Amino acid sequence: MLHSTVAAPQRIILAGVDTGADRDVFQIEMDELEALARAAGGDVVARCVQRRQAIDPATLVGHGKAEEIAELARDTDAELVVTLNALRPRQRAALEKSLGDVAVMDRSVLILDIFARHARTSEGKLQVELAQLRHRAANLIGARDALSRLGGGIGTRGPGETKLEIDRRRIRLRITHLEAQLELVRKRRAEQRRSRAGTPVVALVGYTNAGKSSLLNALSGADVLVADQPFATLDPTLRKVRLASDREAIVADTVGFISDLPKELVAAFRATLEEVTSATLLLHVIDASNAYWRRQRESVMSVLHDLGADQKPVINVWNKIDRAAAGTGGADLGDAGVLVSAKTGDGIQELKSAVAARLSSLSTSASAS
Repeated sequence: MLHSTVAAPQRIILAGVDTGADRDVFQIEMDELEALARAAGGDVVARCVQRRQAIDPATLVGHGKAEEIAELARDTDAELVVTLNALRPRQRAALEKSLGDVAVMDRSVLILDIFARHARTSEGKLQVELAQLRHRAANLIGARDALSRLGGGIGTRGPGETKLEIDRRRIRLRITHLEAQLELVRKRRAEQRRSRAGTPVVALVGYTNAGKSSLLNALSGADVLVADQPFATLDPTLRKVRLASDREAIVADTVGFISDLPKELVAAFRATLEEVTSATLLLHVIDASNAYWRRQRESVMSVLHDLGADQKPVINVWNKIDRAAAGTGGADLGDAGVLVSAKTGDGIQELKSAVAARLSSLSTSASAS
């Protein structure tokens, strides 16, 4: 297993293929990719966009655009190209052949790296390693040469990074071992939930960087890490919160979601995300200041559907209303919910009252049935 070393930020070129399906969404996704690259500790030096009707099956971007990216990399001293579109192993190999010493990875690998960067607990590291190995197993063919040049930087840090000569059999053995370890984690969490029987659990869910951790701090007076970047909080945090009418609840903050979240991550973090599936009530935290909150909300609901939690009782919590009031995107929220600012404290008491009332209603309904 390789361990990361302190080094200067890798200089990164972002590349994406715009097939014309939705230009606005493509631009949003490219902006989000840049935020992810920064969260991974990279320095984005350029963007390169290829507009074509379909993905090139050989190189993703086409041979001409690959040569253009190679020249751009030489001019900017870039060390890494990150593609918005998913790469097949042979596409990655072909691109790196065109780019010389410049490594290539796609958005999914970048997200896996951010998770590795932010994993702190042994449980988090186990889950990240499992996700990385599952992804590697699915992309091993044709990737040996392409991945051989990913030195100590983005894509090679943290748990789960092994020597490239590892074969499928050894990967499967390691995956089996990690799955067994995480099954123990799942059982331990189930025991912990049984010990909390009688106290309702309210799970915070939402798009990454929507302000869930800030909201947990505002509700509980805790001091959970808060950072203005994707996936700043990885490991689950539970805090007891006193609501209105002297009612108490346990509020659980879990990893944020993102559009097209790699399936390996959803599978690997299932033990952690059981805090969501077993919760009494969900608080869907939405960034009211983000002009694209509708798209983010749909992405969250898609992940909840995959987890089997999309039918859970939910309260929409429109966070960052202090920014939305300044006209940055949230003037037409429309949907029912509670308006809050975790930063200023506005609406926090109203949210506690709304949660207490909803929990009482759910308790009454359960008793009646």
